[in-house]
Amino acid sequence: MQDIATIEEIKTAKNLTKSRSKIFLETRAYLRQSLSTLFELDPLEIPINAKPGEPPNLPSGMGNISLSHCKDAITIVWHNDKIGIDIERTDRDFNHIKFAKKYFFHTNKSNHNNYLTKNMILNQWCAVEAAIKWDHGTIAKDIKYWQFFEKPKELIHKKKNIHLNYSQINFHNWTIALAYEENTSFNPEIICCSKNF
Repeated sequence: MQDIATIEEIKTAKNLTKSRSKIFLETRAYLRQSLSTLFELDPLEIPINAKPGEPPNLPSGMGNISLSHCKDAITIVWHNDKIGIDIERTDRDFNHIKFAKKYFFHTNKSNHNNYLTKNMILNQWCAVEAAIKWDHGTIAKDIKYWQFFEKPKELIHKKKNIHLNYSQINFHNWTIALAYEENTSFNPEIICCSKNF
């Protein structure tokens, strides 16, 4: 996709490292192109605020967006209500047992090694990160407050008493999670694009 960027976004990109600049401009281009289709506007006319490291947002009345990317894909979701999205590669290499003990499966910790799989932990991570994006939080500050429940599919923020539902799909080599409020009429617009960053 040809880069589509405002003058301000180009200036911002110049202050980033080469790799971060490339990702910043490409994700904003996909975001602008996707939203231009949705709103039937020129991509450069989309009034989006999407600074590096911050969740992108639209003016009041234009709905809510969330985006996530990994090394070879980006996914974007738009909805009238708040929504969060995360994408991870299913072959991501990490120590899932250590990760689980630190962050997830707050019950039955003694049984970790017997039943946890890398896929289970990756799905939990993806869902929790989608919830953090829904809340416009950060992983470093907020991950310890989120609890993941598989049945029913629920995410709870212990400190803020937030209750979210989540949905999860596997799509080719990725797992994608959406986090949304329990009363959301669930019909978001989702755009998935494969891209080598």
